[in-house]
Amino acid sequence: MSETFHDGGVAVTAAPSPDEGLTAEQLAAKYGLAVSGARPSLVEYIRQLWGRRHFIVAFSQAKLTAQYSQAKLGQLWQVATPLLNAAVYYFIFGFILHASRGMSHDVYIPFLVTGVFVFTFTQSSIMSGVRAISGNLGLVRALHFPRASLPISFSLQQLQQLLFSMIVMFLVAIGFGNYPRLSWLLIIPVLVLQFLFNTGLALIVARMGAKTPDLAQLMPFLLRTWMYASGVMFSINHMLAGKPDWLVRALQANPAAVYMDLMRFALIDGYGASNLPPHVWGLAAFWAVVIFGGGFVYFWKAEERYGRG
Repeated sequence: MSETFHDGGVAVTAAPSPDEGLTAEQLAAKYGLAVSGARPSLVEYIRQLWGRRHFIVAFSQAKLTAQYSQAKLGQLWQVATPLLNAAVYYFIFGFILHASRGMSHDVYIPFLVTGVFVFTFTQSSIMSGVRAISGNLGLVRALHFPRASLPISFSLQQLQQLLFSMIVMFLVAIGFGNYPRLSWLLIIPVLVLQFLFNTGLALIVARMGAKTPDLAQLMPFLLRTWMYASGVMFSINHMLAGKPDWLVRALQANPAAVYMDLMRFALIDGYGASNLPPHVWGLAAFWAVVIFGGGFVYFWKAEERYGRG
């Protein structure tokens, strides 16, 4: 545009911008721009995770291999650690405190070993999950990928570790007269449900730990309390005999107790259905679906905030 003055001079003014008056959102929509690192839709997020499935598996295997790389016994510690824990618990609770009440020696030993191994699976998944984001900030900030890959991968690592450790669990069960039978096939659905439950918890604590790293220091105390309330070292039925029925049912419905009891029922001949709470499979499925689904959505909602600040 131009304007002529009375002295013959001409002033040239710029034409108004076609973007003048548009908001940032309108400009982004006009030119097809998107916020870097913005949270995708839930369906798109699941699709991205599926596309990273090979990374999730490879990362879990690499972490498992590296976990004991500095120890002389290497991956044997995967078995030795829970087995030593079981030995200590047997000495304190079985030998000194007689927590085996209601069970014979041949039942209590595999009962205790199974409980320790199964609870350790959940415990380790939570402890690795709480550091999944805060302990891998370099990776989170350097690469663009769905952040849920990390807690899922850590849970998968703990599942692989449990599968390796279960060789010893099977040997202990057989050593005390519990030979393979059809009920051992129940181990497969129990592990699937517990893995989903553990992964959901790992996703929940991963988001919480990303914002509050000190949670990793508090978590061992919470997990120890949970362990003592879950019947790892004793039978809830026998230990709480004479207590209010609602209290017994509440402790039996505790998800850690549910998965341990189902695994014991599958492996141990002397641990019958009378030791299980009503609707035990329904409880196992309920905890798996609710915690995994809720944990996944809870983690996804903060996707764009991980690694920032």
